Amino acid sequence: MTAIFSILKSAVTIMIPVLFAAAGGLFPALAGNLNIALEGLLLAGAFSSLAVFHCTGSIFASVTAAVCAAAVLCALHSFSVFRLRANNFIAGLAVNLFAAGLTVIIGEKLFKTKGVIAIKVSGFNANWYLFFAMFFLLLIWLVIYKTPFGYRLRACEKNLSALVSLGINPCLYQKAALIISGFFCGIGGSFLSLSLGAFVPGMSAGKGWIALVIIFLGGRKPLGLLAAAFAFGIAEAFSIYAQGIWKLPADFILAFPYVCTLAALVIVSVIPRKSS
Repeated sequence: MTAIFSILKSAVTIMIPVLFAAAGGLFPALAGNLNIALEGLLLAGAFSSLAVFHCTGSIFASVTAAVCAAAVLCALHSFSVFRLRANNFIAGLAVNLFAAGLTVIIGEKLFKTKGVIAIKVSGFNANWYLFFAMFFLLLIWLVIYKTPFGYRLRACEKNLSALVSLGINPCLYQKAALIISGFFCGIGGSFLSLSLGAFVPGMSAGKGWIALVIIFLGGRKPLGLLAAAFAFGIAEAFSIYAQGIWKLPADFILAFPYVCTLAALVIVSVIPRKSS
């Protein structure tokens, strides 16, 4: 019983940054402009929050800095796609690579190291992140399904011509969706570094890509995101717990949550075809 409780508690902690990233990625996905830069946005948020906490000692300032850093990257992404007409997916990959390199360079300048940056974090409370995650999921549901903004956002994917015929510029909503994704990814990134009290290059460790999968596993709905993110959290928490029990190669055990995620994605993709 203690083991189950421990796994569930770890699952919630693991779920939080992935859930924030998926919540952010949901908006561009619904607008027909999938943002694959979630990985880089998480990384930028993680580094910015820890660097600002090192200077200010304020959790609020740290989270704010993380949100701003991720939002700036989203603004650059948006500018390259909608103004310079760059391919959306190539621009997203560029953001991922740019964030990975820039955090190392700035970390070397500020902390004189290209490796782990560890500082003592005080005042961090994971429960607040969980509370705001639940609050934002409810808010997201209301915005998407009960407001004109949500209707128009979803129409960007389903019927662009209808928006244009009404004199509405769909690009504005797609741009807004990208900025919103930066807001949520920044919060998720701050959780990664502040909860650990350290920044490690590449510490997002595929969570941005997992968040993209969770968006589709969750049926592109807020409640579905929560269920899919929690399922991934349980799988990863179980793999960590199993390392001390199963006599199997550690790499195989650590790959378990990603294999489960891939299998779930395949199953979800195949089921509609069979039922049609």
